[in-house]
Amino acid sequence: MSLSTRLQLSAMMFLQFFMWGAWYGQVTKYMEKSMGATGVQQGAAFATFSLAMLAAPFFVGMIADRYFAAQRVLGILNLLGAAVLYWLTGVNDPDQFFWVLLVYCLTFAPTLALTSSIAMQQMRSPEKEFPGIRVLGTIAWIVVTNIVGYYGIGDKVTIFNLSMYAALALGVFSFFLPNTPPKASAGTSLGQILGLDAFQLFKDRSFAIFFISSVLICIPLSFYYAMANPALTDSGMQNVENVMSLGQASEVIFMLLIPFAFTRLGVKNMLIVGLVAWIARFLFFGYGDANAGIWMFYLAIILHGVCYDFFFVTGQIYTDNKANDSIRSSAQGLISLATYGIGMSIGSYLSGVVKDWAKTANGIDYLKFWMVPAGIAAVVLVLFVLFFTDRKSAAPKQEELVPGAL
Repeated sequence: MSLSTRLQLSAMMFLQFFMWGAWYGQVTKYMEKSMGATGVQQGAAFATFSLAMLAAPFFVGMIADRYFAAQRVLGILNLLGAAVLYWLTGVNDPDQFFWVLLVYCLTFAPTLALTSSIAMQQMRSPEKEFPGIRVLGTIAWIVVTNIVGYYGIGDKVTIFNLSMYAALALGVFSFFLPNTPPKASAGTSLGQILGLDAFQLFKDRSFAIFFISSVLICIPLSFYYAMANPALTDSGMQNVENVMSLGQASEVIFMLLIPFAFTRLGVKNMLIVGLVAWIARFLFFGYGDANAGIWMFYLAIILHGVCYDFFFVTGQIYTDNKANDSIRSSAQGLISLATYGIGMSIGSYLSGVVKDWAKTANGIDYLKFWMVPAGIAAVVLVLFVLFFTDRKSAAPKQEELVPGAL
């Protein structure tokens, strides 16, 4: 990969995750503080992204894999998204907010699979090259959340203004990205046009178990993304967005360690480590407090690097290794459906229900709240340990894993 291509892909990832990070972790606090939304309304609005992800793999399979260059589709979607975000900034009713946010998410959701596909199709060895590109997305998340925290705008409409400007910038920039043409000819079956050919991966038992585990672990993942910010705010912690950015700083470190972990641990053990970290972090959130137990909050946040990278980024690489060239975008869309779609749509709504269930006369019983996702993560760990047996793609070749390549 040339230096110019690497810089282009890095900038793409930076803008993609700057746009997302501006609003995603703060939207429930914004709804609660600015609109007085209930827990169920917050959870439902947070689920709009996941609902959009249910349609994303079919859209990507139909458009990016089949007919149009992926970078052009990415550009058009981001320009449409910027227009919808402008509309969203004028909405103050929680119920109307749900529908407008859903429209925006329908433009945004496909872009996650598209950016991964555009990047990976420029690479000879994604195991070696992808983490170094994807880490720019994490850096962007750190930058934008610290901006939000520093200026204290986590409960202000400004978070959507930031996202709108980033969407506009990426929309224009996308048309200058490396060309990523469609792989298939026009004469394809309906199933291929819809991206259903990626479902052939389910013939591999280990991939099927990985898919199911991805769905299930994203239920507790939603609890973290949707409710960690308001939970820490309610605990009395100051500068919550700035503190939570430590999770992304941790993500940078562990993402750069992925190539070495592939060699020494293999896919299965990396995924298991990620699942164990999820259980530990929810226990820390449940038993921590903003006084003597604040170290538990910090540790729970810092564990995000292990939780996210060792399960989700490793999963993207594992999926890319399983798919052939003709279905690569569809395969990335499929795993996005499992994680951000099915699992997080269930988890987002459930987190709101559990928040209302854990409500007491004095506020929210967060120990009771966090034990629910901890229990779900424990069940997923047992399922994965017992049934995932894949060892064929445990690690890339040793000669490919050189630090300078990152």
